[in-house]
Amino acid sequence: MLASEMMVNHQEKAHALLKADADKILKLIKVQMDNLTMPQCPLYEEVLDTQMFGLSREIDFAVRLGLIDEKDGKAILATLEGELSILHEASQKK
Repeated sequence: MLASEMMVNHQEKAHALLKADADKILKLIKVQMDNLTMPQCPLYEEVLDTQMFGLSREIDFAVRLGLIDEKDGKAILATLEGELSILHEASQKK
């Protein structure tokens, strides 16, 4: 395997793993909202803040390694934030 092919493979894998982590955060927050706490609860905010911070650090690390572009990392975070916002708004209407 050529070095360039290996780098592309690592980049694809990094992007897929970061996207999977973002999806896990969304699912965790959805379960928490559906079953445990309301968005105004400090526990909810603590979990969300901790998870989002962790994901942002993962993305920063992948960017520094050259595994993903900074704009792609920001897009993953922006997409997750948008989905969480929609989820939050939906829970407010319940």
